[in-house]
Amino acid sequence: MCLLELVFGISVGRMMLQGSLFDLADEPRPGELGPAVRRAELAHGAWIDVRPGWLSGAASLFEELESAVPWQAEERVMYERVVAVPRLTRYYGENERLPLPVLADLRDRLSAHYAAELGEPFRTVGLCYYRDGRDSVAWHGDRIGRGKTEDTMVALLVLGAPRPLLLRPADHSGPTLRHDLAHGDLLVMGGSCQRTWEHAVPKSAHASGPRISVQFRPRGVR
Repeated sequence: MCLLELVFGISVGRMMLQGSLFDLADEPRPGELGPAVRRAELAHGAWIDVRPGWLSGAASLFEELESAVPWQAEERVMYERVVAVPRLTRYYGENERLPLPVLADLRDRLSAHYAAELGEPFRTVGLCYYRDGRDSVAWHGDRIGRGKTEDTMVALLVLGAPRPLLLRPADHSGPTLRHDLAHGDLLVMGGSCQRTWEHAVPKSAHASGPRISVQFRPRGVR
């Protein structure tokens, strides 16, 4: 049984069916936040919010992003050699035009919901495209900029095939937590989460298709 089932009483199997790629709604429509958002307090002042199935009609947004975003293949130095980053990415700063207007609407809705707690709006949008189970992201926290020293929030909207998101304390003082996020699910990491915890999307031999992660962040957090 995963943490979603233990903490929230949510059936992962049911979530995956509700977040299916066979979503029949034509246009992407976010649901309510409010009481539908469920929070889990973590250690060291961190917390996560989960809103299963926040976006209906997510299939059309996935397809539009897949074709409209100028995806970038990046490289990095690892063990004294250059290797390909195992996913495609695109980052939109706060003054850049977003590829689809709906992303601005989703960002505004999140800003309104978390205004009192965050004290500022979400301003940037990052996108990761996991083409298959071989694509992944290693353990990390969003610590470039203010996230290294200040509490902040990062909101993740998942589109496409279900993949696990793993979280663990950065000091390895506790167990790894697994969240099986499906099509249209929202997860928000807050408090000290970026400083005191790490998260990852591991490679998977069982991935059922491509996945896009949309990340909404405040100014100065990467």
